[in-house]
Amino acid sequence: MKKVAVISAILEDPEDTQHDFNDIVASFKGIIKGRMGIPIPEQGISLVSIAVLGETDEINSLTGKLGKIDKVSVKTAMSKKDF
Repeated sequence: MKKVAVISAILEDPEDTQHDFNDIVASFKGIIKGRMGIPIPEQGISLVSIAVLGETDEINSLTGKLGKIDKVSVKTAMSKKDF
């Protein structure tokens, strides 16, 4: 069964972390439905929100890989409803 989820990430040093972040996100392109990035240069951070539709294991794998990047904080909100 598939779930809808929103993955929120804070990149604390986007110039150093965005390449690794984008590479991981690109490797999960099959489950990604949309993405929004908000740079906040005066604070030296970027906020990223990713909408996904996939198996729970796929979503957790994406979240886990993003969370392992130094200076990246990640949280996921997942639907209770199965699709």
